[in-house]
Amino acid sequence: MSATDVLEVAREAVIIMLIVGAPLLMPALIVGLVIALIQALTQVQEMTLTFVPKIIVMFLVLIVSLPFLLSTMVGFGESLMDRIVALG
Repeated sequence: MSATDVLEVAREAVIIMLIVGAPLLMPALIVGLVIALIQALTQVQEMTLTFVPKIIVMFLVLIVSLPFLLSTMVGFGESLMDRIVALG
């Protein structure tokens, strides 16, 4: 296995990590910004007010996007195993 193969696998792993992480992080970011805006407008500075809606939204997004995330991870794992088999 050459250095270019290792870099290609690492690049694919980073891309898969971004694809898997983005569906969970983007809604949490949006909800956090909306709640921060509401807190700034109403001057209510409650720490727990930001966490509960973010957790609820992240769980809902996880439930909805779980089939896509699993198929993406399984596809990457299968391609990685195929490369390992091709080496030997």
